[in-house]
Amino acid sequence: MATLPGMSSSETRFVGALNDELRMLGRTGRVRRYRDGEIVFSAGDAGDGFYLVETGSVEISAVLSNGLTRVLALIGPGDFFGEMAVLDDAPRSATARAQGDTETYFLSRGDLLSVLERRPQFALNLIREFSLRMRALNQKYADEILQAERLAVIGRFAGTIVHDFKNPLTIIGLAAELACSDTTAPPMRAKAHDRIARQVERMTNMLQELIEFTKPSGQKPYLQPVNFARYMNPLVDEIRAEIAERGVKLTLANPPPAVEVQVNPQRLSRLFYNLLNNAVDEMPDGGKIFLRFATENGILRVEIEDTGRGIAPEIAQSLFQPFATHGKAHGTGLGLTICKKIAEDHGGKIWALSTPGKGATFCFTLPLAR
Repeated sequence: MATLPGMSSSETRFVGALNDELRMLGRTGRVRRYRDGEIVFSAGDAGDGFYLVETGSVEISAVLSNGLTRVLALIGPGDFFGEMAVLDDAPRSATARAQGDTETYFLSRGDLLSVLERRPQFALNLIREFSLRMRALNQKYADEILQAERLAVIGRFAGTIVHDFKNPLTIIGLAAELACSDTTAPPMRAKAHDRIARQVERMTNMLQELIEFTKPSGQKPYLQPVNFARYMNPLVDEIRAEIAERGVKLTLANPPPAVEVQVNPQRLSRLFYNLLNNAVDEMPDGGKIFLRFATENGILRVEIEDTGRGIAPEIAQSLFQPFATHGKAHGTGLGLTICKKIAEDHGGKIWALSTPGKGATFCFTLPLAR
């Protein structure tokens, strides 16, 4: 008897009794013997009857949409198989193959239907057995799908880390080479050391952001009053130097206002890095990015406009959803989701404006400190 996953003891006893009844019925059928590896029936064959295993075992398998063969069940002595095609009068949906020398009893479709007509209680018991099998199979695949999704999420996070670390690691490599050169002047050596320290801090912050993102109920970040102009000017210089190496020019349409905002400087920097690097990714042949700032009614509004390809209308509604890559060759789309979280954790909001072929503008707001 085959015990299905998740069965209660009463269900197990029921299946055992049903299989005993089927086995007695099966003895009135024809004996069919198969050698190890021999096909009992193949997917697509007519459902001409069903089988009860007397000795040996039978492997049930099917070919998936990706072309791979998947084992669905292993049928042992006292159990039966091949019943669904008989009842719904449809071709076989799977292939049955003997595992070891196997002996079965075969009941034709006509014989089985005749028995079901004469014995309604037997028919109900058989239907209950089918229900148990379907529930067990559904649970098995639900568990496997959940496990596959978990592994996929791990892979996506790994891809996100690799993508986000690419730029700072490149900067660290160049700065380290400059710092170690015998011909480098002391001021340049000190500047290279400073760039390495800032990029290491940046990577540490990115890792912490990923950790916080995975927490469904993480604490709100600590916010402190900051003069926005004094915060923004050195950040612009750092990002401008980084993206210039990729053929993109960063321009301030107006100076950052010297207003006080409540922010977490490290997390807000991540927001700027994500949005600006996304803009650069959309301009592989180079381009321009414009930064604009405006204050009104206690709100600071920041606009980041690029001269790239713009946002396709079909993806505009899913921009900030996790793991939406939107056709990028790298990354997972987690960057914009983190941007949304950072903006909202600061009490602001974020959105995008775009005309396809004419660039995109990402906007976000920050409340002014009271």
